[in-house]
Amino acid sequence: MFILTLNCWSYSVRYHLFDWHRRVLLARGQVDRVAVGGTTVTHHVPGRPTQVSSQECADHRQALALILHLLSDVDQGVLQEGERLGAISHRVAHGGDRFTRSVQIDGEVLATIKDLRRLAPLHNEPNIAGIEAAIALLPDVPQIAVFDTAFHQTLSPTAFIYPLPYEWYEKHRLRRYGFHGPSHLYMSKRAAVRLGKEPGECNLITIHVDRGVSLCAIRQGISVDTSMGMTPLEGAIMGTRCGDIDAGILPYVMTRGGYSPREMDSILNLECGLRGITGRFSERGDVLAAVVDGDERCELALAMETYRLRKYIGAYMSALGGVDAIVFTSGAGDLEWMSRQRILRDMEFFGIHLDVQRNRSAVAMPGETTITRDDSPVKVFVVPANEERVFAEDAAAILAGTYADHLSYPYSFTRP
Repeated sequence: MFILTLNCWSYSVRYHLFDWHRRVLLARGQVDRVAVGGTTVTHHVPGRPTQVSSQECADHRQALALILHLLSDVDQGVLQEGERLGAISHRVAHGGDRFTRSVQIDGEVLATIKDLRRLAPLHNEPNIAGIEAAIALLPDVPQIAVFDTAFHQTLSPTAFIYPLPYEWYEKHRLRRYGFHGPSHLYMSKRAAVRLGKEPGECNLITIHVDRGVSLCAIRQGISVDTSMGMTPLEGAIMGTRCGDIDAGILPYVMTRGGYSPREMDSILNLECGLRGITGRFSERGDVLAAVVDGDERCELALAMETYRLRKYIGAYMSALGGVDAIVFTSGAGDLEWMSRQRILRDMEFFGIHLDVQRNRSAVAMPGETTITRDDSPVKVFVVPANEERVFAEDAAAILAGTYADHLSYPYSFTRP
């Protein structure tokens, strides 16, 4: 069975195509600048040169049509004549407290996802556009929704309720939901394998680093706290998002600057974080390269980011009562060792003994690697992000009737 995974953003679509019978990735890529002009697509097939081309896409439907064409193209494609998709698995950012597991999409599910876009309009809106495009272009192909928030539905009220009027929670469902669930799930399962333990025997801190950044405290295999909140805006410093700030700043600036709620929401999500501090960069790799070149604002941004991540690690160590391992995703380029080294330095009192050379070499190592010394009581792993594997496996299991939820399902990547 061929499974296509889609991760739709406002102006881009990331895709992966799996041959699930053989458990192999056939192709991956990204369509950028959808609906804003100058659309480009980067298409990669393992073992072939990466193809970069331009073709205007006015919306997500045209972007998906382009992806389907590339996958079946005589020259660039990987699907042979007569081969069809068995499922399309969609990343959906916000499932509120309505969805605790991945589900097959029907009219009722889609209506609920649309209702929940009020909680994450910048994310659910393009997710919905991708789903509707897939239904329109391939109406006979099963569509699966995999929710960022589902993994964190195990949080207790102590962790997820905000210190706001309680009726706001009852009436508006204002609470911590958390995000990047499939990534934290994948990291936690792989960490258990590397520790030689069952997932339910592990206490972990997982750190997802991409455009967004989030941490998760995992006790005995389940999420008990996470840094993102009701929306993906809370928590660590991110590429363009501010993370934790004093809430009193918002009415102060809105009153004096004349900003509307919509304008302020856009600023907090798109003009803050690394971009706000550096004034020009939102990609972590660019910031790290500028630090090497002596850029003072980028040095400040890196110092702020690593300081906040150190605080979160300390807090989660306390909440968990100690951990077996800390897990980082990778993907920020050749200099990402610099960020990890600053985050983890002088943490021997936590039982973390970083091996500086292993950390610097991690980017050149294929797959997963350990960056602490052999005698370190707390291990630190670098695990390449692979949430698309979760998207595909959930879809296959749902269609096979073997999926109950992510807590009990025996994922293939829980094996060594």
